[in-house]
Amino acid sequence: MNYNQNHKITQITSETLIVGVDIAKHNHVARAQDFRGLELGKTCFFENTKAGFHSFLDWINQLVKEPTGHYWLNLAHLLKENNIKFVSVNPLHVKRSKELDDNSPTKNDVKMQRSSHS
Repeated sequence: MNYNQNHKITQITSETLIVGVDIAKHNHVARAQDFRGLELGKTCFFENTKAGFHSFLDWINQLVKEPTGHYWLNLAHLLKENNIKFVSVNPLHVKRSKELDDNSPTKNDVKMQRSSHS
C-alpha cells in the first residue's frame, strides 16, 4: 500500500459512514456501511437525474440520523475492561430475525401439525 491509500484508511473512524455506489447509465445502486463493515439501512436505488440525486442525498441524511453508529463503543470498552465477552449485531439482522420469529402459522401449517400429532 502506498501513502495515499494508508492515509485514506486512517481517515475512517467510528463516526464514518461508508457509501459505495454502482454507477450505470440510467440507474444507480448505493449501499452504506459503518467503519466495521456492517451494512446500514436498505439498498438505495436512484436514477441518474437531479431528482434521483436528491433522493440519494435524502437516503444518506436519513442514515446519518439513525441512532446507531458509534454509541455502542463506551459500553463495549467497559465490558472489555471487565473481561466480559460480547457480540455486536447489526440491527437490521435483528429486525429481520424478529420478523421471521413473529410469523404465525398459516392454515396449512396448522393442518400439518394436527396430522403429525395423530
